[in-house]
Amino acid sequence: MLDQSYSDAIWHRINQKTKPLGSLGQLEQLAHQLALIQSNQKGERVTKLEITQPTVVVFAGDHGIADEGVSIAPSAVTQQMVLNFIAGGAAVNCFCRANDVALKVVDCGILLPVEHQSDDFIVQRLGNRTNNFAQQAAMTAEQVSEGILLGRQVVKTIIESGSNLVMFGEMGIGNTSSASAILAALSNRPVADCVGRGTGISDQQYAKKVTLVAQGVERCAGQDVYKVLEHVGGFEIVQMVGAYLEATEQKTPVLVDGFIATAAAYAATQLNPQCRDYMIFAHQSHEAGHKYMLEELHAEPLLDLSLRLGEGTGAVLAVPLVRAAVEFYNNMASFEQAGVTV
Repeated sequence: MLDQSYSDAIWHRINQKTKPLGSLGQLEQLAHQLALIQSNQKGERVTKLEITQPTVVVFAGDHGIADEGVSIAPSAVTQQMVLNFIAGGAAVNCFCRANDVALKVVDCGILLPVEHQSDDFIVQRLGNRTNNFAQQAAMTAEQVSEGILLGRQVVKTIIESGSNLVMFGEMGIGNTSSASAILAALSNRPVADCVGRGTGISDQQYAKKVTLVAQGVERCAGQDVYKVLEHVGGFEIVQMVGAYLEATEQKTPVLVDGFIATAAAYAATQLNPQCRDYMIFAHQSHEAGHKYMLEELHAEPLLDLSLRLGEGTGAVLAVPLVRAAVEFYNNMASFEQAGVTV
């Protein structure tokens, strides 16, 4: 748990700024959370917050359930989008450039591998893709464990290189099915509430998707997180789970993206409840089940832009709000400094 002994002093600093109490709303909560995290890192209350080398990691993996036609695109599109990330042409690349955020891409197990070498493209494949979880377990228990370890390693390296704010995005055709199944299995909510339309499927595809997700959930509902990930997880999702666990180990805040990224966050909090203290929820996705995930995590997102893209885009778009919270915490005058009497 975060040491809460710094909390009152942090709130006092925020409340003495030249503004009515609470008038900066969620930005005040955000500044308090960042100050509490950084105070815990340093072992003393901090009066100056810092954001250094914010980095988004896009984890890519393919899903066997895509063969069932539950998405508008085939699995080959995952490879095409990975190439797009590498070339700098995706939405997340644009938002990273606009907000001075570094980007790394991880091949966790896409159907068609990419031949590319750079420091920003990391290959740690758990296989070509998961099995069709409607028919059998998505992966083995060993792949779950290995994936969590690999996700940890990526984040440890990034933080050790100087980043103190990380974000996780994803790419993988069929991964909203996996995220929906994780939500249903861990929360015991009805499958139909957890399943959305992903990239925009038809009514017929949606009905089929609900049935297929229910088949996977039936095998693992009520079991522990490792079993749920084994039965209905994705290679990119298990690596994201490890990434959240390591960020917590390193006392580093994570801007949590949308539906799939939050499914991994939800799983991580089941393994280590302390993860929740380090999570800042960037936005509420337009994907149906995301609001239920946020409820499970008692999370109030910073933005609601009706996004449903993934890639970490919502997290990167929230970076300016983090920087604004840091700036007002550091440099907004107090009533005493400004000579303002109330």
